[in-house]
Amino acid sequence: MSLRFLFLESFFGGSHREFAEGLAAHSRHHIDLVTLPARWWKWRMRGAALYFFKQVSEIQRYDGLIVTDLMSLSDLKALWGAACPPALVYFHESQLTYPLAPSEVMDYQYGFTDITTCLAAQRICFNSQYHLDAFFRELPRFIDRMPEFRPHWVVVAIRAKAGVIHPGCRFPRTLDLLDPPSGQPPLVIWNHRWEHDKNPETFFEALDRLANRSVAFRLAVLGERFRKAPPIFTRARKRFAKQIVQWGYAPDRKTYTDWLHQGTVVVSTAGQENFGMAVVEAMRAGCLPLLPRRLSYPELLPEDQHAEFFYDTQDELVDKLARLLARFPSYANERRSIAQVMGRFSWEHLGEEYNRQLEALAAAGRPVIG
Repeated sequence: MSLRFLFLESFFGGSHREFAEGLAAHSRHHIDLVTLPARWWKWRMRGAALYFFKQVSEIQRYDGLIVTDLMSLSDLKALWGAACPPALVYFHESQLTYPLAPSEVMDYQYGFTDITTCLAAQRICFNSQYHLDAFFRELPRFIDRMPEFRPHWVVVAIRAKAGVIHPGCRFPRTLDLLDPPSGQPPLVIWNHRWEHDKNPETFFEALDRLANRSVAFRLAVLGERFRKAPPIFTRARKRFAKQIVQWGYAPDRKTYTDWLHQGTVVVSTAGQENFGMAVVEAMRAGCLPLLPRRLSYPELLPEDQHAEFFYDTQDELVDKLARLLARFPSYANERRSIAQVMGRFSWEHLGEEYNRQLEALAAAGRPVIG
């Protein structure tokens, strides 16, 4: 039997958009999407519930509600009252663990919004084990910041309904890897958001050291840019003008995936990453990865590949990147093996697990708080 769900996405861009559209397209159940543009995230957390309350009519006709973390589910459920169906919240990120921008001071209200959203949900899904573990490490420390009457009971209440399910990714059904281009330098891919938490300064410093060693490479800087980008991007565009073959967000999905298929190595220098959809997409397309040995990245690759494709220090990043670029043709077996492993993150592989989650949600009773 097909069930009917409402998916409210207050930040409809990047991985949030990919996840919402992918779930709606691959579920055997009917999912209606109601969204807001991916900007002003702080205002979304404070006010999106008020928008959705007026935007959605006949909420009682849905078997379940799906939201993500950049809104207040508790506010919305208070407005809808008994008419609100059981709700699942999917955590792409958490304000308890998200690194602050330079000069930014923590606003504790966003952390409390995460907490009350969790308490208002029947089911909480994190996008990686790393993310879940980080959330529950920080949650009691966050509560301890209160001067008195600390509600430590919320840790047990939230953990009881929390679990992990990786986000699905859109891949072609067949694995088609391109041969390395002849006569051209290898292509370095950087396909992350242009924001401070992705640590672009470290990436461009590594490229600068390669260029000073006379290591030949081409560069495609992809990823989504929001209102403000770190100033390093302006300097890097001038510094690497001769190497750049693509600069900025690809205009469509096909153009983006075409660049990934031409890539040699996808590099991350992120200081914050709860899953890593960008590098998963690049690895599936045939890029070799070079990733920090931390965050969610160790979950993505089998342990026997960590020594080759993970780094711990800036010197190791530079040395391993130089080696991968120089010896790329000799990694044909590793490319194919990694690309095949990434298939476990496809919607075709994960879709049935999401169907089970939604069916269990529809069958759930109202949340028990406390």
